[in-house]
Amino acid sequence: MAVRVSRRQFLKFGAAGLGASSMAMMGFAPDEAVASVRHFKLSGARATRNICTYCSVGCGMLLYSRGDGAINVRDEIYHVEGDPDHPVSRGSLCPRGAGVLDFIHSDSRVRYPQVREPGSNEWKRISWDEALGRIARLMKDDRDRNFETHDEEGRLVNRWMTTSMVAASACTNETAYLTQKITRALGILKLDNQARV
Repeated sequence: MAVRVSRRQFLKFGAAGLGASSMAMMGFAPDEAVASVRHFKLSGARATRNICTYCSVGCGMLLYSRGDGAINVRDEIYHVEGDPDHPVSRGSLCPRGAGVLDFIHSDSRVRYPQVREPGSNEWKRISWDEALGRIARLMKDDRDRNFETHDEEGRLVNRWMTTSMVAASACTNETAYLTQKITRALGILKLDNQARV
């Protein structure tokens, strides 16, 4: 049922509401309406700048974690937001970037290097030192076997054609420059970027 309000009643109600809100703003409010002090969820957090790894845009992120950085304390990331100081995204994140917290805490996320030995169907965990050592050894052996100094017509080529490299898309210009220099210095000509794939 609709309530009919006259113009005079409307003005009375409006004046009473305005007066009450003005009184509340000046501090004349009941105890129940007074706001209490509340701690923000990011107070005491440590913010770490990072770059989103989902695509080639390379948006900036702020990762907020708890922990004091002590040796026996493991920091836990509990909030992610866009970095307003980042020149690419200026604080914006797409839905994938905004939902990266689920990826960080996923049980199926690979957190350490693994290797599947030839002839085996199981993955085993190895250390980072062992993983990097194996990669370096396999690259060196393949380069020693397949490096070409001259082509079929006798021209100097200095190339390594049996290995290729896929570079990361969410990296800085400096990282991309170093990637190119290292790759070309090794003689690798087959280079692609994840941004194009």
